[in-house]
Amino acid sequence: MEFNVRRLAADAGTFLSRAVQFTEEKFGQAEKTELDAHLETLLSRAESTKHWTEKIMKQTEVLLQPNPNVRMEEFLYEMLDKKVPMRANNHELLGECMIDSGHEFGPGTAYGSALIKCGETEKLLGSAEKEFIQSSAINFLTPFRNFIEGDFKTLLKERKLLQNKRLDLDAAKNRVKKARAADTRSAVSIIHTHTHRECNNQHLLLFLNAGQLWAEEVQQAETELRIAQSEFDRQAEITRLLLEGISSTHAHHLRCLNDFVDAQAAYYAQCYQYMVNLQKQLGSFPSTFSNNNQPAGSSSASISVPTAQPAASLPAPPPSQTSPALNELRSTSGTRKARVLYDYDAASSSELSLLADEVITVSSVPGMDSDWLMGQRGNQKGKVPITYLELLN
Repeated sequence: MEFNVRRLAADAGTFLSRAVQFTEEKFGQAEKTELDAHLETLLSRAESTKHWTEKIMKQTEVLLQPNPNVRMEEFLYEMLDKKVPMRANNHELLGECMIDSGHEFGPGTAYGSALIKCGETEKLLGSAEKEFIQSSAINFLTPFRNFIEGDFKTLLKERKLLQNKRLDLDAAKNRVKKARAADTRSAVSIIHTHTHRECNNQHLLLFLNAGQLWAEEVQQAETELRIAQSEFDRQAEITRLLLEGISSTHAHHLRCLNDFVDAQAAYYAQCYQYMVNLQKQLGSFPSTFSNNNQPAGSSSASISVPTAQPAASLPAPPPSQTSPALNELRSTSGTRKARVLYDYDAASSSELSLLADEVITVSSVPGMDSDWLMGQRGNQKGKVPITYLELLN
């Protein structure tokens, strides 16, 4: 118990000494030991690293999760050390909505089939986004957060300890200064008293004892100053070594930045490939869907969308193709509108992919095989099989 009381008293005395020194420095009543320029530069760089690391982390979190409410929820789960519940992201929700609506309209219709294909691709985009977010959180955000919550906190602790050692050193310097001044005054008083014989021998003895006490005080203060200087130098070296480690932190963060860029490049390349594949499946969106504009009882409303067949086994030509309209088209250089009966995937770059129920422009080219016409949709142009078309009046 006695040890604890003494230790508490010593700690209280040290704290009071530091507080007095700090206050006197603020009011310009005490000198302050300045850190060397190199250490000050390292401290400034560490503060800058901490500031920008926090800002980059915050903006990256906003990029990965734009919804602030979801970010707050994830933060609370992390604070409670609980697993964040799995939820569908926006791409996946849109994909499910498209797939459901496609089944409602009918997967056998052009619109229903297109919705289902788009929905499946949106779900793939959602999965890719989740993988990108997870990869970025592990390889980019986590190292940055570890620096803020680990290495930098250790550095702050050592920096605070250096500040305390600096206050102890300056307080020790101040005590030495005051002790030497008091010792000088005491010596002057002794000389003055002995010279003028203003006091008796008893008073002179008192002055001599006081002078001896001040001399001992100066000696003790100088000893404490040497100890304080040694502890300050040692702590300054420890802090300097930690601060120089910021260069290693920058190198590590650079590797993390490369990983983040690689993850972004892979994510966007994957998304691009998904969309290219979807474009190939859809061709391009038709301007009109004639079956959607016709009465439910019309014959074209019951047309199904079969899988595209190779050109070598084209379906039998519909009766309308034997009409004079086809002969007239071949005998002239004019163009006609034609409705596509079935989906068709181009077998080469000279052909044009078709989507059932879309309307395209066709023309006859001299020397072309009799089973083919030249089709055009906007800026896209290529050969199309006649058996997949119905010429319109």
